[in-house]
Amino acid sequence: MHRTPDRITLTGVRVRAHHGVFDFEREQGQEFVIDVSVAVDLAAAASGDDLDRTVHYGELAEAVVAAVERDPVDLIETVAERVAGVALAYPAVEEVEVTVHKPEAPISVPFADVAVTIVRSRA
Repeated sequence: MHRTPDRITLTGVRVRAHHGVFDFEREQGQEFVIDVSVAVDLAAAASGDDLDRTVHYGELAEAVVAAVERDPVDLIETVAERVAGVALAYPAVEEVEVTVHKPEAPISVPFADVAVTIVRSRA
């Protein structure tokens, strides 16, 4: 029987960046909110109380921020893929779910949030 993987989740990581299709988005920037959940087998880390056998969530958060801040792109889908790649670079991560929220998106109707969510696994 396959065990459901353990997870480490970061919710609401706020990053100011310059992604978007429109010139004013690139010039002015806006806040993006990132949720990242990584599937990691945490049994060994927990049994040995060993940080080296898990993912340091502080370092993951910093890597996510750095990935979102760099190289402006048009689509939040591209940002999500970039964040997924950062998370999967950690050897312990088996799968990652990334949601990129763009609460200040230039939408002409009232809205609370717009987001994309992707799930990627180690190949």
